[in-house]
Amino acid sequence: MRTLIVPGDVDVPDIQPDFSAPFFQGFQVIVSYLLAGAMLVVLAMLIIAGAALAFRGLASDRVRTWAGENILWIFIAAAVLGAASGLFAWFVNFDFGF
Repeated sequence: MRTLIVPGDVDVPDIQPDFSAPFFQGFQVIVSYLLAGAMLVVLAMLIIAGAALAFRGLASDRVRTWAGENILWIFIAAAVLGAASGLFAWFVNFDFGF
C-alpha cells in the first residue's frame, strides 16, 4: 500500500538565516593591513622617485633613470591602491568620523 503525502500536510517552521560570519571581522583587519602596507610602500617609492628627479646630487644616475622610467607607474599604483582602499572602506561601512 502506498501513502500519499499532500504538500499542505508538512509543518515547516519559519527559518531566520544568520548572515553574520565571525571570520569577516578578521578578514577585514587582514585586508586593511595589506592595503595600508601596500600604500606605505608605494608612498615611499613615490617620495624616493620624486626626490631623485628633483635633486640631481641626491641619487645616482641609475636611480634617477629608474625614477624617470617608473614614476608614472608609481602614480597609477597609488591611484589604484587608493581607490581599492576607498571601495573596501565603503563596502565594510567604515565610519570616517565626519
